[in-house]
Amino acid sequence: MQNPTNQDIKKILKNSKRIAVVGLSDNPQRTSYMVSKAMQNAGYEIIPVNPKIDEVLGVKAVASLKEIEGHVDIVNVFRRSEHLVEVAKEFLEIDADVFWAQQGLVSEEAFQILDEKGYTVIMDLCIKVAHALTKSS
Repeated sequence: MQNPTNQDIKKILKNSKRIAVVGLSDNPQRTSYMVSKAMQNAGYEIIPVNPKIDEVLGVKAVASLKEIEGHVDIVNVFRRSEHLVEVAKEFLEIDADVFWAQQGLVSEEAFQILDEKGYTVIMDLCIKVAHALTKSS
């Protein structure tokens, strides 16, 4: 299991516009909120995916990835590692481009499910940190 190169990650972030954030909290103190707000401020469309909230960052939340209309470039996951397989299976149903598990999140099984189908998978990396690094390089 290996993440794409920094150059590839830079391309992904440059070419992506819509990020579905699984597990996005409406609590401003939570990492998912802070990271998503920063990405929204950087010009990305954020789609909150959380059945427990109505809206966050001024956007109506959806209960699952399958409820999102239109194409999703990146699915950014803020759920514990044991939930990554479940999210990966749902990811396959919507045909998004990139599965991105936040820093600290890893699932070999989820990686294999997506990798064998040819999807780009990034794990254990903060999208906000990666975005900041692409801006400085």
